[in-house]
Amino acid sequence: MTYYSPDILNCLANLSSDEVFTSPELANRMLDLLPQELFRSSKTRFLDPCSKSGVFLREIAKRLLAGLEEQIPDLQQRINHIMMKQVFGIACTDLTAEMSRRTLYCTKQANGKYSVSTVFRDTQGNLRYDRCRHTWNVQGRCEYCGASQSEYLRADSRETYAYPFIHKSINEIFHKDMQFDVIIGNPPYQLDDGGYGASARPVYPHFVQQAKKVNPRYICMIIPARWYAGGKELNDFRDDMLRDNRIRVIHDMPNASDCFPGVEIKGGVCIFLWNRDERGNVIVKTFREREEMSSMSRQLLEKGCDTFIRQNEAISILHKVQKNKEKPYSTIIHPAMTFGLRSYVKDFERDDAAKGYTKVFAQRTMGYIKTSEIKSGKEYIDKWKVIVPEAIGSGEMGKDIVKPILCEPNTINTETYIMNGPFKSKEEAMNAITYIKTKFFHFMLGLKKITQHTTQKVYELVPLQDFSHPWTDEMLYKKYDLDKDEIAFIESMIRPME
Repeated sequence: MTYYSPDILNCLANLSSDEVFTSPELANRMLDLLPQELFRSSKTRFLDPCSKSGVFLREIAKRLLAGLEEQIPDLQQRINHIMMKQVFGIACTDLTAEMSRRTLYCTKQANGKYSVSTVFRDTQGNLRYDRCRHTWNVQGRCEYCGASQSEYLRADSRETYAYPFIHKSINEIFHKDMQFDVIIGNPPYQLDDGGYGASARPVYPHFVQQAKKVNPRYICMIIPARWYAGGKELNDFRDDMLRDNRIRVIHDMPNASDCFPGVEIKGGVCIFLWNRDERGNVIVKTFREREEMSSMSRQLLEKGCDTFIRQNEAISILHKVQKNKEKPYSTIIHPAMTFGLRSYVKDFERDDAAKGYTKVFAQRTMGYIKTSEIKSGKEYIDKWKVIVPEAIGSGEMGKDIVKPILCEPNTINTETYIMNGPFKSKEEAMNAITYIKTKFFHFMLGLKKITQHTTQKVYELVPLQDFSHPWTDEMLYKKYDLDKDEIAFIESMIRPME
């Protein structure tokens, strides 16, 4: 009878989205991106700066055990050398430190009776966790990670998530001068300081930036892909990444569940490989349901763009559109608070039209308020407009369909919607709606839309059109001289319009 013994780390990988654990399969996929001769050298040093389960360190050790067999034939001597000289980790918390040591050393104490290594004299070995504290500035934020002081004033018995790698130097953590060849891992994605989802404060940029400061030969990490377009706390990080031509490979997964089953991460995730000693174009590979869909060697930052275009097939389409040098559609997009009304306005004074009242589109409802109470955007009240939701879908091209609403004179919107226009006539507004409903519009919008939020910046790659007549996809394909493959790609990416 054959018994199946599951890898406990595969089970851990699916526990929750608070701590996103890495499966052995994903860890090995990342290790495959590195030059494999690194695992045949007895001098290569590896560091996981954010160890949660210890999976990266365990899989590295496995490869070194095989790669060094000829150089160090004695198994125990080989294990001791690898554990003492080559494999290092910094845990995220006390708990993950014990989990990681159990994974790597087969016991939560590196010098324990059942440890696979016989050379350590202390309990931590080379898998360190030293609880440290945030350093608060006058604004009430941590100088190193941006955590909120008010949210982290907790009892000492609770984790404060002051991650050692971004709060201390490597020399402080390991108590000696350390240089690494490879830094690899899956850093924490956001801070537990009161935010949620897209409003949460991202922490992974600090791990990437600190890894670069350590200056290893290679960095390989898996992180959320929201940095492609920037956003809260991400604009500087995006600019730094897009201008860093040492990034050699990006594996893009628009659906995060392809890597982390059962976990939703808006905008997906990406794996990147950074090489200190090589510069040039990046190889971008897109994966769907774990299958490679496309591969292309190209620049990270396209001319005229300030964001990363994740679809390889879109590059030629973007170039053709940009040749026309048209104004962006974003020039007629207005802020969500154009009329100064929050989304939760629901207690309207009236539910029907009357003199001195203005119709308001609000979240899942509609009503009327006194025109005199509108404090901003008054110049647009009596104009023809089109409004669209500010939050649409999840950031996945093809599924996030914009549903425009004609907004006639004496009609406005709350921050639930964003205003397009104004237009000179009802005919112009209706023609704009025909454009918004095209697949071409949604495709160009999707080049920058990787979260549910659809702010003015997201429309910057959508070209503005002449709205003296209606638009169809066929007219747009012809205008921009798209070939059959480019048209087929757009048609395949965007679901049929209603």
